[in-house]
Amino acid sequence: MSIFQPDLYNGKVVVITGGGSGICFAIAKRFAEHGASVAILSRNKDKLQSAATQIESSTGRTCCFRAADVRDVRSVNLAIEEITSELGPIDILINGAAGNFLASAENLSPNGYKTVFEIDALGSFIVSKAVYEQSLSKRGGAIINISATLQYVGTVMQIHAASAKAAVDVQTRTLAVEWGPKGIRVNGVAPGPIAGTEGIDRLVPPELLESMKAKNPLQRLGETTEIADACLFLASPAAAYVNGAILVVDGGQWLNANQLI
Repeated sequence: MSIFQPDLYNGKVVVITGGGSGICFAIAKRFAEHGASVAILSRNKDKLQSAATQIESSTGRTCCFRAADVRDVRSVNLAIEEITSELGPIDILINGAAGNFLASAENLSPNGYKTVFEIDALGSFIVSKAVYEQSLSKRGGAIINISATLQYVGTVMQIHAASAKAAVDVQTRTLAVEWGPKGIRVNGVAPGPIAGTEGIDRLVPPELLESMKAKNPLQRLGETTEIADACLFLASPAAAYVNGAILVVDGGQWLNANQLI
């Protein structure tokens, strides 16, 4: 059940990077459920094809996909050109493609740091610029960057991902100022721990899950649909005066990070 009107995004074209799985798949599906034509983009063609089929069969809306590396300018420009040709000009971009793994600073290689930073931060910039040049600069629209809360505190084993997400937050604020006059709103969503995602399943040992829930003021993990609904709101007319904001959706967990009890 959704609190949003089912036709809220009728006639809109939405591109979601990283849309083949996890949070970004939920975002793509949620926009399609509310009338949008969606396109998902990542490197894994098989995963994209499966995700697109699921979205189309469950929503009845068009979901196209393109395999592209967000770090590669030519690959991204071609993908955006093809999506625009198939679906029409893009109205909304969700930058969600990300990479992560656990590594202490002393054991993290420069290449490992660089890889995560390039996927998250450089990739978000490359895709934003491509969509801006091909669609948004001419008609306005919205960009939502999927961030995190790692960078708000000192998160061990995550210097690479936290640095990358801090850069993404800076992009959100800077582009909001630069592109706002062109009718483009740029905002961010910072998820906390979300159940059923790779970030939880791969990076969090099962024995720590209950402790993680206990440290959350709401005593639970988030759901992918809760992040998707935050994106629906930020891209909607209800948020028409929201620009440069980063909406934290984590149950208040990062605020509780330094509590002794």
